[in-house]
Amino acid sequence: MHTALLAVALLVGCLLAVQASANLQLNKAVGTPYGASTLQLGLATGLLAVLAAAAGALGALGRLPDVDGWMLLGGLASPLYITSGILLFPRLGALAAVGLFVTGQMFASLALDLFGLIGLERRAPSAGVVLGALAVLAGIVVIIRAQRAAGPTGAGTGLSRAGRIGWPALGIVAGAVLPVQGAVNARLRARLEEPLAVAVVSFTVATFAIAVVLLVLYATRRTPKPQVAPLKKMPWWGWLGGACAAAYVTGTFLLIPEIGAAVTVALTVTGQQLTSALIDQRGLFRLPRRALSGPRATGLGLLLAGSLAIQLA
Repeated sequence: MHTALLAVALLVGCLLAVQASANLQLNKAVGTPYGASTLQLGLATGLLAVLAAAAGALGALGRLPDVDGWMLLGGLASPLYITSGILLFPRLGALAAVGLFVTGQMFASLALDLFGLIGLERRAPSAGVVLGALAVLAGIVVIIRAQRAAGPTGAGTGLSRAGRIGWPALGIVAGAVLPVQGAVNARLRARLEEPLAVAVVSFTVATFAIAVVLLVLYATRRTPKPQVAPLKKMPWWGWLGGACAAAYVTGTFLLIPEIGAAVTVALTVTGQQLTSALIDQRGLFRLPRRALSGPRATGLGLLLAGSLAIQLA
């Protein structure tokens, strides 16, 4: 049973990379990343609401009036992460984008532990954690440099000088908000005592937030009107983003009490990295092929070693 739970944790991590790839097709059909994110998050909210209703967890929402307002804001991280994936995957490649996300996750987790933020226990970093952080940083630097030198399909090709700094920075920030989201949702879970109810709240907030952003940008003519008709021609797997998001949130909530937070995060991060490397190597989900060259393989190895060292130290 324990081995099966470990396999599920690895699979849940794989779903994050699949989610971002599938959302690219949704974005192409809808015509705006903000519209695609709104639709994807709305679908995830609906799926989680059905699961919560089936599990009898919706009654916990009656405790929301007694919850501090800031505990409801964890969902704000999801629109940033999802939209960033839509923007970064075609520009930097799956492996580089996920590497940036993981870098942000690792260093944000370190900051949360080091300073005891959002109610977490304060923990001084061990030598293993410091070495792991340095390995993660080295890994993403190696991958980005290798792809920039890879020719027409290299990361950074065709980008302005500001873009070569701005897009990686967005990836790191988008990854960094995920541990913060987890910490906030953990506080909410302590109040509601129902993981599925927390997931419903988180995704409802996320859907509302990105919908407001979409309306504001459309009203100011900074994004086109979302299209509906092209959705009929979208490949079936383009709809998987919402299911992957719901599965990731539900899976992590359920796995952490069973196998521990450190093991869960380590395996999900590993799944992210391995799946993104496969997507790049095979050109899956209609993404450009980016061969796993020696330098990129080295960077991937550093990312894997660093993330495991941080989470298991």
